[in-house]
Amino acid sequence: MKWILSLLFLSNILLADEAQAIIKKLEKNLRGDYMYSTMNMIVTSKRGKRTVKIESWSEGNDKSFIKILYPKKDKGITFLKIDNQMWQYIPKIERTIKIPPSMMLQSWMGSDFTNDDMVKESSLEEDYHASILFQRGDSATLELIPRPNAAVVWGKIVIDVDLKDAVPIKEIFYDDMMQKVRVMTFSKIEQHGSHTIPMVMELQPLDPDKKKNRTKVIFEKVNFDTKIDPSYFTKQALKRYSR
Repeated sequence: MKWILSLLFLSNILLADEAQAIIKKLEKNLRGDYMYSTMNMIVTSKRGKRTVKIESWSEGNDKSFIKILYPKKDKGITFLKIDNQMWQYIPKIERTIKIPPSMMLQSWMGSDFTNDDMVKESSLEEDYHASILFQRGDSATLELIPRPNAAVVWGKIVIDVDLKDAVPIKEIFYDDMMQKVRVMTFSKIEQHGSHTIPMVMELQPLDPDKKKNRTKVIFEKVNFDTKIDPSYFTKQALKRYSR
């Protein structure tokens, strides 16, 4: 009996290690050491539809800089994230605002994405314990539970992963009461250098009051191969590169 329990225990450890390895490979593939991109974010709600054009620079998981290019009323708004700190610069009032951790779940630019989504504050590998719920061939479903004391906003995430390309296919997000909050799907998988990434992401909130809401992000340009100037990841960049 003891050896059976030992084998089961060892099997669970190996599966957990495999799940963490999948998440590590996925995050490395999607983020890389450096990433530059331009994208269109199409926000649909009961008030209608609007498009936001975005330019983004990032270094790993710790640093990111975002600039709004369109619409005209928002042009030049910038966002900076360094480690666990985030700032926003609003050119119309020439003011830099620090965004506190308590606001990481707030809507980003009126979309269904949050501040946390856009600056990638959370690391799935570092902040969540992964386990495999189902695996068949090149597909797997993983459950991610927050690690103790991890500063994350979700109670649980369930991810369908294409193991061959190390890309997510669907993510379901749960709140701390384990209720489904939103679903994100990924499509149009393309190769960019040594990275394979989805060029389209669509987020749907599950709140009954937001039945008509959809936020779709369509990448236009993606570059993982060029090192980004460190000047983008300074507070001075917020105003300097807003023009």
